[in-house]
Amino acid sequence: MVSRVMGLARDIVIANLMGAGGAADAFLMANKIPNFLRRLFAEGAFSQAFVPVIAEYEASGDKNKTREFIAYASGTLGLLVTVVTLIGIVASPVIMALFAAGWFSDWINQGPNGGKYEIASFLLKITFPYLWFITFVALSGSILNTIGKFAVSSFTPVFLNIAMILAAIFLSPTSNTPKPVLPSAYF
Repeated sequence: MVSRVMGLARDIVIANLMGAGGAADAFLMANKIPNFLRRLFAEGAFSQAFVPVIAEYEASGDKNKTREFIAYASGTLGLLVTVVTLIGIVASPVIMALFAAGWFSDWINQGPNGGKYEIASFLLKITFPYLWFITFVALSGSILNTIGKFAVSSFTPVFLNIAMILAAIFLSPTSNTPKPVLPSAYF
């Protein structure tokens, strides 16, 4: 519940800073793509397959085999997500063209939403590494949940929301757009 409330607070802060213009559209689109892939790599099929297997290793009582399995799984996942992340950063214009075909079409035809495509492609380069980090957070959370440590992994989304709120409030005055809002406006 705390995570949901903090997510709402995050959305309010970001909406207050960015408004409802093209920059906000581009920002939201650039965040949508890594979040989509996060569901696939970190919380989707991988997690559903990983947790039962690690639970079996944990139930066997052999800590060395459990550690070895975690090392192999995290190494393989890490390699895969690193490659996907690097491809995502390099190919962000192509990826954005696939996810925001209308903006891309406007960009090619010099239409009114062409600027959104350019901004979103640039922001995707910045936001794509989130996939790499959040995958390892989810992997760690799966391991912690399997061994009965639930507090840290359940509170992790709250930390993410707090970090995004603080970054939005304190970093926005350093940019030209969006116009900065004083932090006192939120309290």
